[in-house]
This record gives sequence, C-alpha cells and structure tokens, in this order.
Amino acid sequence: MESVIQTLAIYALPVVFAITLHEAAHGYVARHFGDPTAWMLGRISLNPLRHIDPVGTVLVPAILFWTTHGAFLFGWAKPVPVDFGKLRQPKKDMFWVAAAGPAANLAMALGWAVLLKLVELAPENVYSLPMARMADAGMDVNIVLMVLNLFPLPPLDGGRIAVSLLPPRAAWRFAQVERWGFPILLLLMVSGVLGAILGPFVGLFRLLIAAVFRFHY
Repeated sequence: MESVIQTLAIYALPVVFAITLHEAAHGYVARHFGDPTAWMLGRISLNPLRHIDPVGTVLVPAILFWTTHGAFLFGWAKPVPVDFGKLRQPKKDMFWVAAAGPAANLAMALGWAVLLKLVELAPENVYSLPMARMADAGMDVNIVLMVLNLFPLPPLDGGRIAVSLLPPRAAWRFAQVERWGFPILLLLMVSGVLGAILGPFVGLFRLLIAAVFRFHY
C-alpha cells in the first residue's frame, strides 16, 4: 500500500501537467488559426479540472492501476473541441492543431529532463530523491503520451496529421476510420501489438534525451 501511495504521489503532478498542457495546446493553436471554439468554452486553460474526464482520467486509470499493480495504464482527457471548418485553411491547419499536443508533451519531457539534470548537479538533500523520481516520471509520461498520440490512427493526433497530409480522396476515406478508432486502439493495446510497435520509439526518445543531458544512469 505504501509503495502504491508513493507511486501515485510521484506521478500525479507529471500526469496532470501532461494532460492539461496537451489539451490546452490544441485549443491555443486552433484559436491561432481561426477557430475560437475552445477559447469560447474556456478550454484554453491551465486549470486541470477543465480537461479532466471523470471516467477516462480518473476511474479507468485507477481501476487499471489497482488491478494490474501499475503494470498497465490507460486513460484519456476530455478532448478540446475543435471546429476544423472554422480554420482558415482547414486541411492544412489541421496538421498544426493536431501536432500541438505531442509538441507540448515533447516540450514538457525536455523540461522535466532539465529539472532532473539540475537535481543531479545540486548538492544532495532530503528533496533530491523525490524530485529526481518525479522528474524521471515526468519524462516517461510525456514521452509515452507523445509517441502514443502520434500513432496514425484517427482520432489520435497522428491520425489527424495523416488526414491533413494525404490527398483529398484518400484523406476522406482514412478519416472514416475514426468511428472505429477507439475500439481498434483498445484491441491493439490489449493484444500487446501497440506496445510492440511504440515501445522502441519510446525507448529511442528516452535514450536521446539521456544522451543530450548526459544523465549519470
């Protein structure tokens, strides 16, 4: 029980930041390109309560955490509403709106890496180990979210990026997959296929960040 509480305490802040800034980034970029929907609904916000889905952000991850002892986690935030028809150049601007979320996760992964490096360089104190573990968790959470969301399956960000890059006819056909996207994603996750595909990319990004910052582990 104590180890579970410690794990929750370490991961809580990184997860909240990762979800909140990811969703807010979508809304901010959509507003920049002409769609004020998220802004008008108050979703361009750093308040995590505006982005938390009671089921996807709290209930499902909690159940999976307890039943699998932390071995398998999955969840989702409340999607930021984007009216792609209001974008100045819908097909082209969709790319930037979709890419904003993973880009925010990459920025946060680097931010947590900076914090971990500062902890390594600073004199050791009572806060060193907790801060190092939280920074390490922050990197992991954001790298996983970034790589997962770049998977080319609608409605994930990678799927929308693919739709924006494909020729019109192919883009329209591929976009129709979105209605089945969530069941397909769950099937890939439960079967282990998704982990096998994304695992090497997660590991690669982790190694690249470790090499850039010259971590001591």
